[in-house]
Amino acid sequence: MFVLLLLALIVIILFLSLYIVPQQNAYVIERLGKFHSVTTAGLHLKIPVIDHIAQKMNLRVSQLDVKLETKTLDNVFVTVVASTQFRVDPRNVATAYYELQNPAAQLRSYMEDALRSAIPMLSLDDAFARKDDVALDVQRTVGNEMQRFGFTVVKTLITALDPSDQVKQAMDSINAAQREKEATRQRAEAQRIAIETQAQADAEKVRLQGEGQANYRREIANGIVDQIKSLHAVGMDIGEVNQIVMFNQYLDVMRSLSESDNSKTVVLPASTPAGFQNLYSEVTNALLTGDAVHASPYESGNGKGVNRI
Repeated sequence: MFVLLLLALIVIILFLSLYIVPQQNAYVIERLGKFHSVTTAGLHLKIPVIDHIAQKMNLRVSQLDVKLETKTLDNVFVTVVASTQFRVDPRNVATAYYELQNPAAQLRSYMEDALRSAIPMLSLDDAFARKDDVALDVQRTVGNEMQRFGFTVVKTLITALDPSDQVKQAMDSINAAQREKEATRQRAEAQRIAIETQAQADAEKVRLQGEGQANYRREIANGIVDQIKSLHAVGMDIGEVNQIVMFNQYLDVMRSLSESDNSKTVVLPASTPAGFQNLYSEVTNALLTGDAVHASPYESGNGKGVNRI
């Protein structure tokens, strides 16, 4: 009976003395109410009644989300949402346990203070552009403070930076106006290029038309010269040659007039060959009369001027 009681006592003592610490945990051991040691993962032995486990500390990374409202340098109120990952420093487990009663609340206070110090130093556009820099600055500031209490700040992220709805609408309006301004400028530039291209094309068209007209007139003149030379070579008088050439020019003009889209009705004698002879006489007389008028508008006779028109 005594042996059984002894064995039972030994089992109870061993049960109270042995304990297992899980992975990524650390136990704070106190002896008679005073800090004794920190034990990590594995099987450990303590003195029953004298030693006891004061705190089971989790060494894994925890996350704390902070949401606050502050204003930027240009007096725009924004809502900032920041997340920070922190953990107990395995080398300072006792400090983390004995120094802070509520680590999460203390960390939140440090985060809010750091954010309210960093955001008001930046304009709204800079706050968006330098969000990572702000997060790094907050991480450094808060990490230095929490390190004194046995905690390590692993990472800090600013997950949201939201101005009010009115500010968002104003920013959208500004962006839309800027984009419309750029689009207008691009359209004006395209229109200018089109006008310049059309002007160059018109100028080239006029130049080519001028060259064509000049070549056309030059060929006509050369043809007339060749015609005069040919008629003169067969023995015709130069006056008759000029009359024939002018008459042919007249007929060419009448033919062009009849073939034109804007042609007019011209009444000519239809009898043949008398009608042709009359037409020839009228045209040549008119041309000769016009030449005489241009050559000598007035002639002297009996001391008086005589009008030949």
